[in-house]
Amino acid sequence: MKSPLDSREKKFVLDFAERNAAATAALGDSLFYFGELGLQEYRSAELMGAMLAEHGFKVERGISGFPTGFLTTYGQGSPVIAIHSEYDANPTNSQQSGVAERAEIVPGAPGHCEGHNVNGAVMVVGAIALRYAMEKFKLPGTLKIFGAPAEEQLLSRPFFVRDRLFDDVDIAFHDHILDEFKADYGLIQSATVSADFAFRGESAHAAMFPFKARDALDAVVLMDSGMAQYREHLQPGMTAHRVITDGGVQPNVIPSRASIWWYFRHPTAEGARLLFEQGRKVAQGAALMTNCELDVNVRSAVWPVRLNQTMAEIIQKNVEAIGMPVWSGEEQSFARALQKQAGVPVMGLRTHVTPVEGPAPQIPASNDCGDVSWKVPMGRVWFPGNVPNLAFHHWSAGAALATSIAHKGAVAGVKALATSVIDYLQTPDLMARTKESFKREIGDTIYKPLLPDDQRPPVELNRAEMEKYRPQMERHYVRERPVIQP
Repeated sequence: MKSPLDSREKKFVLDFAERNAAATAALGDSLFYFGELGLQEYRSAELMGAMLAEHGFKVERGISGFPTGFLTTYGQGSPVIAIHSEYDANPTNSQQSGVAERAEIVPGAPGHCEGHNVNGAVMVVGAIALRYAMEKFKLPGTLKIFGAPAEEQLLSRPFFVRDRLFDDVDIAFHDHILDEFKADYGLIQSATVSADFAFRGESAHAAMFPFKARDALDAVVLMDSGMAQYREHLQPGMTAHRVITDGGVQPNVIPSRASIWWYFRHPTAEGARLLFEQGRKVAQGAALMTNCELDVNVRSAVWPVRLNQTMAEIIQKNVEAIGMPVWSGEEQSFARALQKQAGVPVMGLRTHVTPVEGPAPQIPASNDCGDVSWKVPMGRVWFPGNVPNLAFHHWSAGAALATSIAHKGAVAGVKALATSVIDYLQTPDLMARTKESFKREIGDTIYKPLLPDDQRPPVELNRAEMEKYRPQMERHYVRERPVIQP
């Protein structure tokens, strides 16, 4: 039987991935040590955009008002294929790579603890491989590469879709790290509305003149209590969680301002919207009880992620032909030691490709690419690069992200991404079949952004945190700049 990889175009991108394995590793490691939080990924975005520009991509920075977002374009005409991914880190999860116990690079600093650093590397190197394949084999079409900041805050891609940046796109690919190598399809992630509730009252001396104050922190506490009481009445699948972002300065000054940031989730966009509206009512009640004023700011609002079955089947064929990386004994030992230290089942690294799941079970977590997936058919390349059973957003999930485990997984990801895009560049009827299956999958659902029309990105988000830690983190940066060999 003929292999799905047995074409000169695919052999070219497979060879490209192998000979640029060191550059892919260097890019992923650079992003790892940058460790930049959402909307502060200045070094990450600059490096990725510059590498794409060096290889003939037209670069547009600051898209949709995101200073660390970018859109790069290569080629012309149809089909128009988008590739998009994220590259932000998480707070307080600085972790030395290759160390199977808690060991911060910089105490208290942010760090990658999911693998978005590897996502960015796979996207960039995969795009450059495709660019040279298109030139060499005269493949018609346009590549649009979207750098999507602040995924951990579910921010950028709903803005991109709302601002019509995907209007001319035929299909979209998303790459994301995992401990498995696979594709899947169906509704796989949930919708979320992310919103701030800011209360304004009046301050006074807490001991001497409390009767002259209107306590904004009381309003926050009452909203929190009201939502806690409402949990009994949540529909199945609804979840809500929060952090208090401003609770005052000192105990003897009654806070005139206080705020709380909520995520409202549900398997459907409408369910997330309804839960948010209930949260707004609870907040209004808290404001009335405390004689405070209320301001509500929707930071972002995302649809559930839907992955297209036809695209999943194409990706899976390439994944199975490529196969899992071959892990060394040292890599397996490290994975088992890390699993033991994290208190999770010890199994080492997976050695076989995961069969395609369909439809995959929907999970409560969200990703801001959900809006893209209702605008155009979308497929996701899950590539291996982390250790099984570890919880994302925990230090242990950062321990392998600049090791040979992530490096080998990234090469596999580049191969799967590039070969799958080649299928669509070469096969016009495949695009038509994909669009037809997309129409069947979404049925009579009409996509309308949950994001308010006048919402703008919170560009100051995480600035103070990065300014605090960046000078200490700079000492650990990778000094070697990644160099791609065409």
